[in-house]
Amino acid sequence: MIAALRALFEPMPRETEQSRTHRLHLVAAALLIETARADFCHTEAEQHELEKLLSSELHLDTQQIKKLVLEAQSEVDKATSLYEFTREINDNYNAEQKTQLIEAMWKVAYADGNLGKYEEHLIRQVAELTYVGHDNYIRTKMNAQKIQLP
Repeated sequence: MIAALRALFEPMPRETEQSRTHRLHLVAAALLIETARADFCHTEAEQHELEKLLSSELHLDTQQIKKLVLEAQSEVDKATSLYEFTREINDNYNAEQKTQLIEAMWKVAYADGNLGKYEEHLIRQVAELTYVGHDNYIRTKMNAQKIQLP
């Protein structure tokens, strides 16, 4: 018990820039995985889009993406709410980065050619929890929709 009390007053170890970056990549990947899973039908097209976005936006190679996706899937499986992910987003992303994340979620949702109501609901929730305005929510939806249409 004394050790637990002592731990409250000891300074927290500083996080390295590398571990901070990894944590933020993990959060973004987790939200994209949540989007792909939201309609209970995680398709190959959604997985491909998710990996393509992680590669282009986070500048990761194939091995890093596979490792990140596995770790993010584990985090999603353990998560009890979106709060643990959106809190990290709010604490570390600026408004533009938040909007880019919402657009990436739309791209994953549209990847299989079918936007499910649960996918749309999840993206709306994340947009609201991260304070992305309705105008940006709609704009990113339209941008993602244009990209996915033949």
